[in-house]
Amino acid sequence: MTACVGYTAVEVYLLNGQMAFPLDDSWIHLQFARNLAAGEGLAFNPGKLVAGSTAPLWTALVSLAYFLPGNPVFWVKLLGVLLFLVGGWVTFRLGLELALPRSLAMLAAFLTVSTSWLVWSALSGLEIPLFVVLSLVAIELHLEERRDEERPPLSLLVMAIGALVRPEAILLMALALVDRLVRFERDSERDLVWQRPGASSWWLVLLGIAVVLVPMALFNWSVSGSVLPTTFSAKTPGMARWLPEMRFLHTVLGIFFKTQPFMLLFAGAGVLTMVGRLGGDKDRGLLPALWLVCLPLAYSLMNPAGGLTLVGNLGRYLFPLFPLLNLLGVLGLQRILGRFSGRVRAGNAVLSVRAVLLSILILPTVASLVQGAGRYAQGVMNVQDSDVKAAHWLQGRLNPKAILAVNDIGAIKYILPNRVVDLAGIISPEVRELGHNRFLDFHEPDFLVVFPRWFPTITASDSPFDLVKMFPIQNNITMGGDELGVYSTPWTRYPLREDRP
Repeated sequence: MTACVGYTAVEVYLLNGQMAFPLDDSWIHLQFARNLAAGEGLAFNPGKLVAGSTAPLWTALVSLAYFLPGNPVFWVKLLGVLLFLVGGWVTFRLGLELALPRSLAMLAAFLTVSTSWLVWSALSGLEIPLFVVLSLVAIELHLEERRDEERPPLSLLVMAIGALVRPEAILLMALALVDRLVRFERDSERDLVWQRPGASSWWLVLLGIAVVLVPMALFNWSVSGSVLPTTFSAKTPGMARWLPEMRFLHTVLGIFFKTQPFMLLFAGAGVLTMVGRLGGDKDRGLLPALWLVCLPLAYSLMNPAGGLTLVGNLGRYLFPLFPLLNLLGVLGLQRILGRFSGRVRAGNAVLSVRAVLLSILILPTVASLVQGAGRYAQGVMNVQDSDVKAAHWLQGRLNPKAILAVNDIGAIKYILPNRVVDLAGIISPEVRELGHNRFLDFHEPDFLVVFPRWFPTITASDSPFDLVKMFPIQNNITMGGDELGVYSTPWTRYPLREDRP
């Protein structure tokens, strides 16, 4: 909580008392939520339903902010912080379920709420904290159900609900089924023997899963012709390869290592500990380990060609794995800590050896947490210096009837009343079939608001698109380029008004 307050204080100071977000995607959620609250349904441009939301449950929760007094941004951030704290508490509970002693379960929870990227997530306006809570609760339920075969697999229903927040929960469901079916017991010779799973109320749970997922799949199909949201096809071509790329795995390990280096090193020992417990009194299956390993591998297999890596801005698709990384790291650390006892003298002080080791272990986490405040603030300023500043600059100059073709649809549409068409394909999936040039010919926008490096041909000096205003982005770590440009087009019907005094 203290970290969230500190990050917010830096943000409010830099924005002169205002609050904003470190990614444009956050404004996309708010735009969907505002239209939902206004009775427009899942529409981005009012009056036209789109399958662009990968997190309809989060959109529904955010829409409630528009029925509360004050700034919706404040309520969305407050919701994120509350879910972030719940995530820390569920991490502690899951640690106990993994047979960790209370002290080590508390250590895993402390590391989780001190992870800079999770603090960033709490204030980001994104669905990450909600997905963290749902995925951890589902895994905890799964571990309990695995020990008692008579219990209905309600964890799968929670995972289905999680799929309305992040579609990756469908992979978690598949892994949970594998972990539930592949059970072992030890015979008299202590060898592992497969144990046939018992019967439970599967039909009722499967009915519940269908009730949760089928309506959203049907909505997506009716709007876009696919059961998946358009964001999926905008980000990846689908199954791109059969083996993971080393470059991608290097990126994934870097995301974890920079924030939780010791937990990443000990997590492998935690996985081996879970394997060694199979068939014994402390058998908890392998779902936490499978989830931590298989989600990055699945992203690697869908990784698009070129220099991009499918981890989301700043690696945010992997942020929900940090609690599991911490839990498995602490689990692997448990046996090592048991070997150390006694005290050491440091000057006039006498310190516990374990306390010294734990201090060393948490030091990188705390250091990353402090550095993360600057990174969070820089992300906020990047969005403000580009999309938000461009939208405010256009606000007093642009005719409300003008059409904008944009790279980032979030803040620009949230601030301006103008209809936007999406060059990234989230709300305008036809761009992938038409190509950018035919797409522009078809929609005939009045202005482009794009990152020039994304469209070097369109924004070249000899193109028919003329630069009107360029917005440099200082120390960019978040946006799609270091400059955002506003360009007039051959179809400009509503010229910009004169500059305001």
